[in-house]
Amino acid sequence: MTEDERIDAVLDEVGPRLRRIRRERGATLGDLSASTGISVSTLSRLESGQRRPSLELLLPIARAHQVPLDELVGAPPVGDPRVRAKPIVRHGRTMFPLTRQPGGLQAYKVVQEKPHEHPDPRVHEGYEWLYVLSGKLRLVLGEHDVVLGAGEAAEFDTRVPHWFGPTPDGPVEFLSLFGPQGERMHVRARPKKS
Repeated sequence: MTEDERIDAVLDEVGPRLRRIRRERGATLGDLSASTGISVSTLSRLESGQRRPSLELLLPIARAHQVPLDELVGAPPVGDPRVRAKPIVRHGRTMFPLTRQPGGLQAYKVVQEKPHEHPDPRVHEGYEWLYVLSGKLRLVLGEHDVVLGAGEAAEFDTRVPHWFGPTPDGPVEFLSLFGPQGERMHVRARPKKS
């Protein structure tokens, strides 16, 4: 089917759809004419397919019926345009990816409900930055064992033995920025001088 044939097929369905919608609302051609300013004969020819639909005719009809123009022309439903990343669940953590590019710096929003019984520090290549959104985050880093509260941040080389998770007080929600090759975040405290 050519593009012109597809367009003609869509337009052929408009008339019967207009008639169905008008009848479902219990309106006569006279009622619709009064609310749109389009003559009864033009509306009748539109519904019977004897007149080709145009935006000048369809927009007032859509407004009168209080339906989207898509419904009059039978446009296929459009999916939600927002792209939603699928959460990753690992070791009791739910991680929501905030970046999409492979490699390089990765950002996650992390929610963890229950702490592990005993911290088990690990090492690997990379560099990590954590920022606590809510709750308390326990961070074991080398010989340090600290608790970070909402609004606090930590950054560290992941080659240092480390572990982090919620305290027994409750769940924690935090942001994690991770550079797998040891990339570090660039923090600027004040604007550059010009």
